[in-house]
Amino acid sequence: MTRHPSATVKPPEAARADMIAQAHARSRAIGLRVSEAPDFQPLGRADLRDLIDVNRTLYAEARPVMDALHAQIVDTESMVLLTDRNGVILHSLGDTDFVEKARRVALRPGVSWAERDRGTNAIGTALVDGQPTTIHAGEHFLHANHILTCSCAPIADPWGRTLGALDVSGESHGFHKHTLALVRMSAQMIENHLFNTEFADAIRLQFHARAEFIGTLYEGLAAFGADGALLCANRSALFQFGASLAALQQRGFEALFGQPFPAFMQQLMRARGEFVPLTLPSGVRVLARGTPGAAVVGAQPAWPERAAREREKDSAGAAPMAGARTPTAAWQPTLADLDTGDARVAAVLERVARVRGRDIPVLVLGRTGTGKEWLARALHQDSPRRDAPFVALNCAALPDTLIEAELFGYEDGAFTGAKRRGSAGKIVQAHGGTLFLDEIGDMPLAQQVRLMRVLQERAVMPLGGARAVPVDLRIVCATHRDLRAMIAEGSFREDLYYRINGLAVTLPPLAERTDLDALVARVLAHVRHEIHDAPARITPEVREYFARCRWPGNLRQLANVLRTAAIMAEGEDAIDLVHLPEDLAHDCAPAESGGCADARETAALETAALETLAPQEAPVAPCAPNKEGAHVSCPARLSDWQARLIDDTLARHDGNVSAAARELGLARNTVYRHLRRR
Repeated sequence: MTRHPSATVKPPEAARADMIAQAHARSRAIGLRVSEAPDFQPLGRADLRDLIDVNRTLYAEARPVMDALHAQIVDTESMVLLTDRNGVILHSLGDTDFVEKARRVALRPGVSWAERDRGTNAIGTALVDGQPTTIHAGEHFLHANHILTCSCAPIADPWGRTLGALDVSGESHGFHKHTLALVRMSAQMIENHLFNTEFADAIRLQFHARAEFIGTLYEGLAAFGADGALLCANRSALFQFGASLAALQQRGFEALFGQPFPAFMQQLMRARGEFVPLTLPSGVRVLARGTPGAAVVGAQPAWPERAAREREKDSAGAAPMAGARTPTAAWQPTLADLDTGDARVAAVLERVARVRGRDIPVLVLGRTGTGKEWLARALHQDSPRRDAPFVALNCAALPDTLIEAELFGYEDGAFTGAKRRGSAGKIVQAHGGTLFLDEIGDMPLAQQVRLMRVLQERAVMPLGGARAVPVDLRIVCATHRDLRAMIAEGSFREDLYYRINGLAVTLPPLAERTDLDALVARVLAHVRHEIHDAPARITPEVREYFARCRWPGNLRQLANVLRTAAIMAEGEDAIDLVHLPEDLAHDCAPAESGGCADARETAALETAALETLAPQEAPVAPCAPNKEGAHVSCPARLSDWQARLIDDTLARHDGNVSAAARELGLARNTVYRHLRRR
């Protein structure tokens, strides 16, 4: 609806009240009653699988983003939900202490949360209005849902058509204003992934006026055909252009960026991985980076794969232009890069080096996060196949209904929701190079049979296809599971095990490695490429703290901890204890709670978290009167004040540790440790 130019813009509170009122009016018009208990019967398993299959691209792109979002809200008694365009839940992730409550109000896969079924709620209302929405407690139409606070953002395809929605739902007393912002950012991340997947065969351009925003949610994405015609652009690109997609599609590359398309392509080739300056129609200068798609590579002699990779390798040693950042993910390690001083790792690298260039499959064993994919990439990088593709597939990240199409590919019309022209699977994409199958132990038995046939015949039959496609590739597999035990249980094929196990190596967990200092230095060197003015070192106290941690997440956890700490310590000389994520104390706790850090270090982290509350919460003399009206003395020491703050918060919540921890912004284990010390 178009607003009249003279209309008065309502303040956000009034606009929100109108939105809720309109949603409630729709609910009443449908015939719902606030006190009714609607039918919560979910779809059957087969119907849910079919629905996921129809939404396979959305499902596949959303899953890793949901994992990351859930990690940010863990222990907040909430869950992350993905729905289709009609509001039917496709997938959910939740804290164990909230899942059972969620089931009682039908927050589970297969249940519709459209307004026509559940009345006013974040999912249904966001899909109707097409806007990110929070519905809190009594704002829900049905009384049964008043226990919830839900924040939801619609997810659109590259052309702006709604595909589904991303939602965070939790108990109403756990309301946080920032949750909607997290959900909106996550939904935008999914949309960018969908854009790149849809236009994988096109020339994709990333651009922004500030180099540090390229590679983030704020970058503009535009896809062009081989002739320079604009195919599509994401929301950020449309905002930067200041025009609609329909209007932009009437104009070519030269009209959009101020130079002929062939000249830009030549300039991009000469740039050797650096940013290329362009000018928008508004006169704003932007920096751009281009990615040629698979179809364009085959059609454009100017973009041979070997030359592109050589430019990337050359640019790794070149000085980046001012403000540019080299993404950490772009690092392509060699076997020598991974040798950082640990004897067990060195032995693994030596064994793997002996089979490089040989047609011997490698099976990499080790706990989650120990660097199995890095080893696979290094093996590929040091092999004669280095100039061919390295293709990775996480077998645990896709449902049974999707992994077959993702791995083996499919022809046009092979199933409902399939892309036009079909899709080459990961096996065909890896032709000439290396196929890395991570978490091979999670591959369904039916697909194990098909993979075994591919490895025997060196040819793959796409779904719906009539002709096998020959493939030449090397297989590297990885798992944290005990495959021999799975064979005994009948959940993993013995013949496949011996086919992928030409050479088996095991990577040690981080807590058992002796090269922690070198690993920290390596991670911080990569972090400094993407975070402005990040510290280049850690203090001796942090080094001592790290040395006594269990690191259940291994290298992946170390990298995440250091990246977060580097942001907290930006502009300072070194990362200190106060900069570390507070929940790291869970894995570096005193011996009596199963960890290995001493009480002094744990207290340092707790103090850092509690000090952030002091300006708002700290009492000033004379302190506030107690319940009997008498003034109480103020704590003389910070530690005493912290203890009183936790005690008072617990008292207000009748001893509910979760509620107190949530109000204080602490982990529950921190509150439990305080209780044990009393």
